[in-house]
This record gives sequence, structure tokens and C-alpha cells, in this order.
Amino acid sequence: MRPDEALARWNARFQGEDYLFGTSPNRFLVSQAYRLKPGQRALAIADGEGRNGVFLAQRGLKVLSADFSPVALAKARRLAAREGLALETVCADFARWQWESERFDVVVGIFIQFADAALRSRLFEGIRTTLKPGGIVLIQGYRPEQLRYGTGGPKEIDHLYTVAILRAAFAGFEILRLAEHNEVIREGSGHNGMSALIDLVARKPDAART
Repeated sequence: MRPDEALARWNARFQGEDYLFGTSPNRFLVSQAYRLKPGQRALAIADGEGRNGVFLAQRGLKVLSADFSPVALAKARRLAAREGLALETVCADFARWQWESERFDVVVGIFIQFADAALRSRLFEGIRTTLKPGGIVLIQGYRPEQLRYGTGGPKEIDHLYTVAILRAAFAGFEILRLAEHNEVIREGSGHNGMSALIDLVARKPDAART
């Protein structure tokens, strides 16, 4: 799919007053909130309409909410304003995104499975680059088994994650959590029903500690 076609598709999905994936934060992200500290800089990748970026801002983090769709980002800013929060947003094409070295303490990627294998490799390498030493990455995605459920996510198997893919992508990081599980999720109309999930929490090595 050409970039202009992809943009039109995502803008169309995010049109309207309803929030495609709801306004509540992802449950996995909420479960990991104890790892977050006020004042940390956080990047929310493909944050869509802002439900996860707003949650991070509520926790006192300085958040950059990045997404391909300007329609989604406008809704993210409205959601933040409704909560009385500041949310920095940027319209980003992650196929061309320039990852700044050691900029963020936290990188969050919740269902960022728009990426095929080649773009996924670029994304994960970018996360490694942009995390500060000691910073953490939090990822939740679908496993290949999700294709049987059809309750959300991509239809292409090379967009989905396995334990082996995530271990290889973050080799050298301290794995704090890497778990496969099946769970019913209710995230708007976009993610709704029994789902084949995988979670990763990993910390970039901190030379000062070693």
C-alpha cells in the first residue's frame, strides 16, 4: 500500500466523534505503571487518538505522542485537553522517522503492528537507539494465533510477534517481562474479544550500573 493510500485509510478509520480504540488506556500499560516516574520523557509510538499518551501524561511523564494520522492526533489533543493535560504531538511516518539518540526514558508501543517485518526491524532498532541507558520499552502486540480470533489487528502474519522475534530484537536488554497469554480485551470497536497477546518489558543496559 502506498503511503498516501495508507494515510487515507487511517484518517478514514479515525473520522467521527467516537474513539476507535476507546479512551481508556491499554490494560497492560496500566499494569506496568509502577515502573514509571513523574518527569520522565516518554515516546508513545503510533499513539492514535491518544488514550495511552494521555495516561502517561496523567502519571506526570513528559509525553511525545506520535502517529501517522493528523486526524487521530487532533482527537488525542482534544482528549488531553478534556483531562486538563498538555500532550505534545507529532505527525510521523515511521518508515522515514529520524530516531534521536538517547532521548527518552520510556518508549511505549501498544499494538504498533502496522509494520511488516522490514519496517518492524527498523522500528525496534530505532527504539534501541532512542532509549536512554536504563530506559525501558513497553510493548504489547498480537501473536500469530490472533488470526484465528479475528478480533482486531492486522491480517498479515509477518506483522505479528513471537517470543523469538522480541528476544532477538532486544538482545542485550534486561528482560523484565516477556509473556504470551490469551485474554478478552475491550478497547473500543477496534480491539474487541478474545485475543492472542504478547507482552514485553525490557530495560536498556545502563553502563553506570554495570
